[in-house]
Amino acid sequence: MNSSNRALPKLGFLYLNHVMRFFDKSNFKGWPDKIEQVTYRWGKDKQRFINEIKAKKIEVLIGNIPATAYETFREIAKALPNVEFVPSLDAQFANKSKENVTHFCNKYDLPTPATSIFYVPQRAEHYLKSAQYPKIIKRSFGPSNYGGYFVHKVDSYAQASALLNKRKYYPVYVQDFVPMEADIRVMLIGHKPVCAFWRRPPEGEWLTNTSQGGSMDYQNVPKRVLDLAVKTSKAAKAEYWACDIALGKNGQVYILECATAFAAFPYIRDWIGQYLMWKYSAGLFKKPHIPMWNWEELGKINPLLLRTMRHISFGHYSPSNDSNELFNQCDEQGYPLVSFTQNSQEEWPSDVWNFQDNFARPAVIEQVGQDESVPISSALVPIKSDDKTALTHLSLMSFFTGIKGIGEKMAHEIIQTLGIKGVVEALTHQPEKLCEVKNVKAKKLALITSHWQQFSQTL
Repeated sequence: MNSSNRALPKLGFLYLNHVMRFFDKSNFKGWPDKIEQVTYRWGKDKQRFINEIKAKKIEVLIGNIPATAYETFREIAKALPNVEFVPSLDAQFANKSKENVTHFCNKYDLPTPATSIFYVPQRAEHYLKSAQYPKIIKRSFGPSNYGGYFVHKVDSYAQASALLNKRKYYPVYVQDFVPMEADIRVMLIGHKPVCAFWRRPPEGEWLTNTSQGGSMDYQNVPKRVLDLAVKTSKAAKAEYWACDIALGKNGQVYILECATAFAAFPYIRDWIGQYLMWKYSAGLFKKPHIPMWNWEELGKINPLLLRTMRHISFGHYSPSNDSNELFNQCDEQGYPLVSFTQNSQEEWPSDVWNFQDNFARPAVIEQVGQDESVPISSALVPIKSDDKTALTHLSLMSFFTGIKGIGEKMAHEIIQTLGIKGVVEALTHQPEKLCEVKNVKAKKLALITSHWQQFSQTL
């Protein structure tokens, strides 16, 4: 391809230390110009990172942002008004937390299980004492669910109380339990479904994750599920998107999760690259053709092979017109792949929607009675002084489990070994003391100290 007579935007890939890369240059096969790379190193790296983007004259910065860096990148994006982030920070709003998924679905009237979010433990306790069970309690903020590990079904107040005393999730995120036939993952590019598959729970179980024994298949995904996924993608204004949609035993469908960050086979990342090259090349690259229901055939391939397949392409069907008649209904079955322009204004500004940092607002104290629950649509309420210890413990748990290679068991062990004050003292002044904890070696200590530099800015 020759771009000498075309003005192509300067592309860049966004990478973060200790975070797996979603894209690389091979996903943008054929792009004629150099694609820059910039890496955010956490800690006090914001200004250096901004300067590097400016120095490399990047106009379109492509890549997902993890939950723990989302608010920092809101600030970075404001400092780079002429740089287009792909997906936009608004499109990535749902990536940050399950709270954000709930707020997003509420705004656009997308069906979800009934949800309540509590920022004061006493409010959650009052609600859970009188609630009808079973309920689902999830960790809202942090890494993904790791096979359902942070999603819990509780059948009584006693179980809910024991769980929260052990896990100390903050905020307390509670949903009605919806008995499911299965759930369906739908992946979309340019609002077009490009892959969809069922995840079915094992007999007698409710979690559908394959790591928990669930099964998956690609056949006969209902059209109404695809329609809901498309509606959700369009609401998010996301170049690429994924939804987990539950099919309830009551016949209803519900959005469980949605985000721009999702696991995808390499060939799907190639398709996203083709789509973005078409979108930003002003006609230099053709619009990719991704036929509907392709997943039914590709899903027949052994997954071990499917994970290695790259640059899968399809030709357009050309109907025969030997009899001088032409069948003219060979459209995209109502699911076209479309381009769109990002909004110039923030839809989800952090000064309003960053509840975890902004919830303690004096103006809302009178709005919520002492014994009222705080539903997801209500104003946030301040933390009482007697909640500080629990929240400090939870903040440390969130910090440690946000580091690659550290799970809840190790995080608990670190806090139990050194105590809350000891951990904070070590992180702030003597990080080598963390090596007193079993399995914390030099390499892991380097990850912890690097992550602390960034995390401590949000406290």
